Amino acid sequence: MSGPIALEPGGAGQDTLSLRLADERTLTLHLPGRGTDHDAVDRLAAELADGIGPAVHPYEVAALLESEGLSAEVIQERYGHPNLFSLASALYERVPRTFPEPAPSADPWRPDHIRCALRGALFALPGLAYLLTGRLWHVDGNAVVLVAAGLVSWAWGQALGHRAYLRMTTGQREAGRTLLVGAPLGAVAAATAGALLAGSVAAACVAAAQSVYLAAAGVLLVLGRERLLLAALAPVIAGALLLPWWEPGTVLRAGLPVLSVLGTVAAAGWALRTPLGASPAPGGTPPALLLSLPYGLFGLAAGVLVLLEGREHPSTVIALTVSMGPAEWLLYRYRGMSVAALRATATPAAFLLRSSGILALCLCAYLLPLVPAALLTGAEPAPLLLLAATLWTALLLQAFGVAWPPAGVCLGAAGGATTVALLQPPAGVAVLSLSCGAAALCLTACTVWLLGRPAPHA
Repeated sequence: MSGPIALEPGGAGQDTLSLRLADERTLTLHLPGRGTDHDAVDRLAAELADGIGPAVHPYEVAALLESEGLSAEVIQERYGHPNLFSLASALYERVPRTFPEPAPSADPWRPDHIRCALRGALFALPGLAYLLTGRLWHVDGNAVVLVAAGLVSWAWGQALGHRAYLRMTTGQREAGRTLLVGAPLGAVAAATAGALLAGSVAAACVAAAQSVYLAAAGVLLVLGRERLLLAALAPVIAGALLLPWWEPGTVLRAGLPVLSVLGTVAAAGWALRTPLGASPAPGGTPPALLLSLPYGLFGLAAGVLVLLEGREHPSTVIALTVSMGPAEWLLYRYRGMSVAALRATATPAAFLLRSSGILALCLCAYLLPLVPAALLTGAEPAPLLLLAATLWTALLLQAFGVAWPPAGVCLGAAGGATTVALLQPPAGVAVLSLSCGAAALCLTACTVWLLGRPAPHA
């Protein structure tokens, strides 16, 4: 009669003293028929549906419950589950799976429209200096001097710009020192190349001025100081604009370009003050010079191809030069749209298809405006379009760190076109089209192969 009373069917009995000392919570936990409160669990599932729906495993729901502050006692008393994971499994089963789209994020590659347009103009505006100085020296007889100096400047500038950007990853001071040392060396090398071919002191001086300007302008463009460069070119721009109504005379024809060159050098020195004044980065080994070699070779090859096109139709070179601004803008748009495509596709094949469409769209957007430009200058559109496609796809690959394929392809195209142009001058234009067409085809295939995968855009 006074033996222990079993509180659960088949459960072990307890003595009457323990039963008398048991509190209300213990009785509640062990009373017969006390189980899961399904209504309470349903209400909790409705409250936390937004957080439970995207979960892919009950453990995620358990973490959510912990963040809500549900203790073991509350789970047992209020919901009738023995532990946190039991309740999490029940909630996971009640709420259907939902996978909401992530909130749209800002485009990390959104281009600066004004800056891209300004850079395109800055690539072409220095040509106004030749309008002012053309009467002062024999341009036709000394064109080879400017060509030689220009090719060295383009090649050196491409390599120096790449190395400066590499050093920026280490620190601003390191990039500034690279430009401070590299720009004067490039100017000296280009001026020397021009002087070796110059037939007069005037031609050598013009080549030296051109080399100094290109070196200083390269520093400003790398540092993003386009407005300073535009201000330095103001004397040349003003003089060239007034030429149709006013004859400036010999002194101003020579003085305005010299003033712009000096202004550009002064602006470059002023712009270098900020990075050179920065604190040196701790440690860090300078990157190998060989890393910048393919960029220099590409600059040399691109310069040769552009000069071959300009030999037949000089005006098309102006259009191509101005188009470098929109070309840079489209490089940013390609990268931004590729990131969006990466978020919108679920398989590599789908991304490849969308990436190819983006490439075709950007190429068409770049090339189509050049068609009326070629027609207005009386040139055939095909050579200009093929050359532009070659340069843009090469720049696109370089933007993703693919350096040697564009350099090799462009060097091959430039070498082949130059050889035929020297041996058979009448066939030069047709060979330039064939060379640039083959190069554009190779670079486009390379772009689809290398950039049609998700990894480079992640």
